[in-house]
Amino acid sequence: MISSHALLFPMVAHIALTAFLYVLLTVARAPAIWGLGRKADGSNPWATVEPRISANLSNQFQWPLFFYVACLFLLSRPVVDSVHVWLAWVFIAGRLLHSYVHVMIPNVRLRGLVFTINYIAVLGMWFLLVVTESTRAA
Repeated sequence: MISSHALLFPMVAHIALTAFLYVLLTVARAPAIWGLGRKADGSNPWATVEPRISANLSNQFQWPLFFYVACLFLLSRPVVDSVHVWLAWVFIAGRLLHSYVHVMIPNVRLRGLVFTINYIAVLGMWFLLVVTESTRAA
């Protein structure tokens, strides 16, 4: 058992990833919106990757919602099982890898496989949470 506050670090890491994606999207849209960084022919050098950055940024507000709800519930406890913290970091590693694949490699099958890391980590957090809550209540 460790302090539940150890879950704050993976939460902050995901917020940092999301902030980075906002900055990256701003840079990718700059040629089209402000004319900054346009190619000599007037085109946007980020045109092919900008929609993928945007889609990935949107993804940061979908499945991660369940991660945050689990973390907030666990933060209400003084201590948590170290497996929860380990799964939270697995989620973050999966999110980083998923973002990289989503933005840089236009391979939907690979992206789906990588997403499974995030998916299983959050399901594991919830499964462990339900099991520990049911045993505490009994």
